[in-house]
Amino acid sequence: MDKIKMLTPLVEMDGDEMTRILWKMIKDELIYPFVDLKSEYYDLGLEYREKTKDKVTVDSANATLKYGVAVKCATITPNKQRVEEYNLSTMWKSPNGTIRAMLDGTVFRAPITIDAIKPAVKKWKKPITIARHAYGDVYKATEFRVPESGKAELVFTSADGKELFKETVYDFECAGVLQSQYNKDSSIRSFAHSCFKYAISTKQDLWFSTKDTISKQYDQTFKLIFEELYENEYKEEFEKLGIEYFYTLIDDAVARVIRSEGGFIWALKNYDGDVMSDMVSTAFGSLAMMTSVLVSPKGIYEYEAAHGTVTRHYYRYLKGEDTSTNPMATIFAWSGALKKRGELDNLPLLVAFANNLEKASIQTLNDGVMTKDLSGLVEEGFNVTQVNSITFLKEIRKRLEALYA
Repeated sequence: MDKIKMLTPLVEMDGDEMTRILWKMIKDELIYPFVDLKSEYYDLGLEYREKTKDKVTVDSANATLKYGVAVKCATITPNKQRVEEYNLSTMWKSPNGTIRAMLDGTVFRAPITIDAIKPAVKKWKKPITIARHAYGDVYKATEFRVPESGKAELVFTSADGKELFKETVYDFECAGVLQSQYNKDSSIRSFAHSCFKYAISTKQDLWFSTKDTISKQYDQTFKLIFEELYENEYKEEFEKLGIEYFYTLIDDAVARVIRSEGGFIWALKNYDGDVMSDMVSTAFGSLAMMTSVLVSPKGIYEYEAAHGTVTRHYYRYLKGEDTSTNPMATIFAWSGALKKRGELDNLPLLVAFANNLEKASIQTLNDGVMTKDLSGLVEEGFNVTQVNSITFLKEIRKRLEALYA
């Protein structure tokens, strides 16, 4: 077949360790033979981030704002151990955090489901997408270890220097701990817009949950902004599509989610989304079988794998040992980005290729050919052939070629 042509480049962000190795394998085996790939390449590997003093991360985010679609490999967010291991000049920030802030985006994560692996929650029949507000909350909190008895106060001073309020947080009679967190109306609005637009584009119900009965200002602000935008901007479109916007308290939502059949988007604040996305991915099978897309309210998309850089496999790979690393989430990052590029540029052949790539990948797993991490999760009586990463990719390519035969 002739290679499928692209009109506009997508932004390609390379990453670290074993996922960087898989990145090249996927392109060589599953992308280049079929697509005349046009991409603007950025190396977000930790060594190059150090070399550019992290300018490359900012450049990649600006390129994404320019072209509208990006695909990102998993990257290292360095801790103290990584600073020493890579001889870094500083503990560079998470590339994901930088990109999310610049795109003002919301992260949507959904499991990749296959016949051979049933969810741990028996009632779940369809994927549950987690929408996480990746801003503020405990991740941007100011913390203080209280050393002795004394009064803790929350003070707000306006831009013109006026003290507008002062509240006593607690009169400490002994040592303790203090934390203050924040959020912004503008960020919450962007989060809500992204959630409503994504629900419309995927034609799924949207659930949102907080604890506004306890947090009567912080959580209630989220609730009220969602309500306002839904009533004023999205209700008509939701009703036309026959989809629902539903709000409930988060403890009630957890009970409802467990009893549901799935098939909806569950929007959550930052910490809640962090926890629940791991719960959903584990209940459906594996974090390596989880898609992740960052969506900005301006209609900009960045696709990535939800998991990390698979460090343990990388060091085995460097020793020349065989590895059986699951590339599914990274494959679906590529298919998601190519599909969106095709949709935006009106290239049905590119959209069809992305759909066929996903179809061939899932068919490979349903045929029992899979990496080691999944082989222990399959239903009893299902025949499994455990393979290494490159063999798995070659098996997908065989099925992909068959779809075009």
